[in-house]
Amino acid sequence: MFKEMGQIANMMRNLPKMKEQMEELQSKLDKIHADGDSGAGMVRVRANGKMEIISVVISDEAFKMQDKPYLEELIRSASNQALAKAKLAIAEETAKMTQSLGLPGGFQLPGFS
Repeated sequence: MFKEMGQIANMMRNLPKMKEQMEELQSKLDKIHADGDSGAGMVRVRANGKMEIISVVISDEAFKMQDKPYLEELIRSASNQALAKAKLAIAEETAKMTQSLGLPGGFQLPGFS
């Protein structure tokens, strides 16, 4: 119990630094890009650190197949892959930030779980 109180007190002392680093993290989210692809590159999707899809590229080959359910599956798969990679990159950035603030490993920042 006392260990947790010390961690909370440490966090309170670091509030100004935490605010600064949270602002820095928010600006980094725009710069994080993660790509996903499916169908041997027939569909490529790019997501950013704000968990937004920022581009979708569908090859001419995929269009020529004229198989709507298959194309939908390729888009879904590539999108999920890109979002999963973006989430991993965000987790790495937040881990660096919490470590620099002296917070315990595995500490989850609100909104970044």
